[in-house]
Parts: sequence; structure tokens; C-alpha cells
Amino acid sequence: MKVALRRAAHENVGVHKDWKKLCDVALAEVELTLESLPRPLRERAEKLPVLFERQPNTELQADGIEADTLGLFCGAEFLEENDVPIPPQIILFLENIWDVAETNEKQFREELRMTFLHELGHYLGLNEDELTERGLE
Repeated sequence: MKVALRRAAHENVGVHKDWKKLCDVALAEVELTLESLPRPLRERAEKLPVLFERQPNTELQADGIEADTLGLFCGAEFLEENDVPIPPQIILFLENIWDVAETNEKQFREELRMTFLHELGHYLGLNEDELTERGLE
């Protein structure tokens, strides 16, 4: 199984002392989460790029994304994908997830999984209320 991944470390350098380890743990958790999905959904989700960044960069914050955001879905939803020139992607902000998990690796994995599924839900067209109804707030 291969997850499209880009690690962005251009901002907030030094916030987490072992960025590579944090990315490795996050990648393993995303792959485990994908494996747990039903095959038709998994096959679709595996094509969706997942980016790891420390925190939202200044450009995202200027666009209204809060500095403590855990994840972000960008691009067209699944049903609209062919109509939009920007490919869809999920960005997971690992430093923020680490902070919410209070630097506990088990909690980090759980929060990362929930955040990934939440953003994947947006890709599938679910809004915030529908995600909350499914326990993915």
C-alpha cells in the first residue's frame, strides 16, 4: 500500500525535536486507517495525496485557517473532482495534533486517525454536521 505523501518542514522548524519520527508515526497510522476501510473506499482514498505539515503556514492563516487547525481538506469533493483544476488533497498538521494529544504517542495516533477520517469525510462530500453525527468532530 502506498500513500501519496509530502513532508513540509519549511516553517516552525524546531517545534518538535524529531520531525522525521513524527512523520513516520503519522504515515504508519494513515496506512493502518486506510487498510481498515472497505475496499471501494480504500481504493479511492489511497489515491488522495496526504501531506504532513507542522502547522498551517502564514498563507493558509491569511486565508482564514486557524493556527491550531488539525487538518484540512483542499480541492474538489469526490463527485466534483473532474470539474476542478486543483487536485484534492488532505493536509495533516502534525505539531498541532501532537499538542492536542499532550505529547502522548497513543493519543497522537488516535487523534491523527480521527482527523484523517474527518478530512476524508469532507472529500466524500460530508459537511461538519454530518461528520459530527458520525463521531468525527
